[in-house]
Amino acid sequence: MHHADRHKRPPEWGLTMPSFGWMTLFFLIPSVLIFLIAFRPALPNGGIGEGWSLSAVKSLFDPSYPLVIWRTIWVSAICTTLCLGLGVPVAYYIARLPETKRRWVLLLIILPFWSNFLIRILAWQTLLHSEGPLKQLLEFLRVMDPHTTLLYNVWVVLTVLVYTELPFAILPIYAAAEKFDFSLLDAARDLGASQFRAFWTVFLPGIKRGLLTALLVVLIPAFGTYAITDLVGGTQAEMIGNVIARRVLSDKNYPQASALSAALCLVILTPMLIALFTQRRQNGGAAK
Repeated sequence: MHHADRHKRPPEWGLTMPSFGWMTLFFLIPSVLIFLIAFRPALPNGGIGEGWSLSAVKSLFDPSYPLVIWRTIWVSAICTTLCLGLGVPVAYYIARLPETKRRWVLLLIILPFWSNFLIRILAWQTLLHSEGPLKQLLEFLRVMDPHTTLLYNVWVVLTVLVYTELPFAILPIYAAAEKFDFSLLDAARDLGASQFRAFWTVFLPGIKRGLLTALLVVLIPAFGTYAITDLVGGTQAEMIGNVIARRVLSDKNYPQASALSAALCLVILTPMLIALFTQRRQNGGAAK
């Protein structure tokens, strides 16, 4: 009977083929095209020329790029750190709530997704404008000089970026915390561990998959952001996404935009691949 059921099951490749085809069509092929276009020449009036050229790759050594790339890296890293630091206690709190209250809190977290992304950024722009309510309040309290602006600096970009990405950190951490056995924390405290030590050595390792997912879904979009910096950051807070957008939309220099995008992909993928390779080596060594 079991032998007959085994034959009725669809082959494994049949189950994975739809998702594999989707990833190939919408991820692998576009990524390969980006790397290929980076080695094509750019036409003077915009577009992609015939043949092959290293001019777009050489443009990566433009003296203005290292500063923009460094700003992109540290802003994205701080944004991710803040989102994880805020997301963990919030997810912990939600996971300990009763079921009825938990639904309402989750609703409040996903509520911003019901409005347009650009509208939310424009709301921040209105709030922080020189004629906006926050600036007026700070001037009334004599905390800020009337000639000082809250907009168009890197710290505003970081604030709006954290606001935008924080729900993406909370939700995967909560999904992992919801499955965590909280009696383990009580057991750790019974064995003499402080509340903080139990949280640090028991709870965080128990939700590491959620933490890793949150790290990736926050860090990768933060690297490529450009709408936030365009609307509230200005040229002083320009990131690599703004340069890529300008090369595509204004200059029509697709090879140079592809070269920048390929470099951004490598910056993101290299540490991930190193971490994956190191983890596999450690797991292999442990198995031996």
